[in-house]
Amino acid sequence: MRGRDREGGFSGEKPKKEMIMEALDVRLQLKPKEYRSSIEPTWCAGCGDFAVTAAICNAFSQLNVNPDEAIIVSGIGCSSRLPLWMRTFGFHSCHGRALPVAIGIKLARPELLVMVTIGDGDAFSIGGGHLPHAARRNIDITLVVMDNQIYALTKKQVSPTSREGMKGSTTPYGTIDSPMNTLTMMLTYGATFVAQAFAGNPKVTGDIIKQAIEHKGFSFVNILSPCPTFNTVDTFDYYRPRIYNFDETHRDKRDRMKAFEIAESALNHTINPDAKVPVGIFYKVEKPVYESRVAGLKGKYHGADITDLKAIYNKFRT
Repeated sequence: MRGRDREGGFSGEKPKKEMIMEALDVRLQLKPKEYRSSIEPTWCAGCGDFAVTAAICNAFSQLNVNPDEAIIVSGIGCSSRLPLWMRTFGFHSCHGRALPVAIGIKLARPELLVMVTIGDGDAFSIGGGHLPHAARRNIDITLVVMDNQIYALTKKQVSPTSREGMKGSTTPYGTIDSPMNTLTMMLTYGATFVAQAFAGNPKVTGDIIKQAIEHKGFSFVNILSPCPTFNTVDTFDYYRPRIYNFDETHRDKRDRMKAFEIAESALNHTINPDAKVPVGIFYKVEKPVYESRVAGLKGKYHGADITDLKAIYNKFRT
């Protein structure tokens, strides 16, 4: 786990202005660039994840997020390096295990803003088993998936969201697997906030991420984030003429059946080149969050964060 960097690095004192403002119990709104660390991203030029990082910084700035009260958890992959570029706390976890780590943090420190940033392979392949349980429990975290439809860090293997026929280093004749529709999947799992964005429009992406953070409950944001190095099919130029924002025609975000109807069309473009790619907020509904229900149980049965294990042992020993 990496501690928050104070002046854009890993260590050192806080800027004098920041120390004075803290002493006066006042906090100025940070600019988007002030949420970035001094570590420069190592992504390939033209990677969509640059825009996703900018969108997250913009959302943090608009919400006046305190870097000391936020943590970004990632797994393994190109996109999972994102916490390194940020001033917040960061946790670079194991492949596919970002969600359980984030859940543990949220349960231990429910007051923190907890965000998970992972790729499509990390989220829907090795980490796919964690998704339904995080969603159905409605844990108050924001899951941002940077979907480039390929395993990029390990050099071009097809992922769960790769289109049928995609050629990769282990599928030279093209994959015969159909891509997952992750939007309908998350709606089925019970996520209370489901959205899709396009890295080619960072302003809209930032607004969607902002709403996802504000939402009290499990928020899922799938971001189409093209890989310019290993995916030469699903590029920025491919998506731009096909993207359409459905928010004007789908106003009632509580309408789950309408959300399903739109989400089911999300992959039509992989079969029909004239089909559009939907972006926007599919579904949003308020339900009790898991952390508050845990707190309710602790209150009802007089639970405590600091447990006297010896007393418990003595109570149940024979």
